[in-house]
Amino acid sequence: MKLQLALDLVNIPQAIELIKEVEEHIDIVEIGTPIINSEGHRAVREVKDAFPDLTVLADVKIMDAAGYEVAQASAAGADIVTILGAAEDSSIKGAVEEARKQGKEILVDMIAVKDIKTRAEELDQLGADYICVHTGYDLQAEGKDSFEDLRTIKQVVKNAKTAIAGGIKRETLPEVMKAQPDLIIVGGGITSKDDKKTEAAKIKQMIDEGVNQ
Repeated sequence: MKLQLALDLVNIPQAIELIKEVEEHIDIVEIGTPIINSEGHRAVREVKDAFPDLTVLADVKIMDAAGYEVAQASAAGADIVTILGAAEDSSIKGAVEEARKQGKEILVDMIAVKDIKTRAEELDQLGADYICVHTGYDLQAEGKDSFEDLRTIKQVVKNAKTAIAGGIKRETLPEVMKAQPDLIIVGGGITSKDDKKTEAAKIKQMIDEGVNQ
């Protein structure tokens, strides 16, 4: 299991400072959609330049023109690029093909997908590297979580790795880990803390100990 830090509500200098604090305890850093919307691919480029050994995910949430979008994010230094599970199959194929060409990976975000099980099976066959169940901010506010969706996709996915995102923090981590995702994505569960380094270290330790038990 790997730990991904999601950065959303920060600018580029703040992102770089935050990553410096927690770098030794995370496997992947996510440049979130809000940052990319405000700063563009420059955010991906500057973070990758500052942390060349860290895996960088560009959360561009592609819906169309997938090959072009993946190429652009890859050129900026992204190692993993996101596309929405609700996108057309042709878009998923285009994203996967371009990622293979660039030596990158594709994470498919299942946010707003209604039939999780069927779509996960299809995405697995289309060559997704990661399939991510994701409870967005709006549904989190209504009390929904991603745990059941994760268990569902774990039953049907044969090739892709699985990921989970949405409101995960240290207190909910044991329940997340029971479903054995390959990638656990934490945002505010680390970034909202005063001592981000310690919190990231504790979460990473829990993940590592869970894997090694």
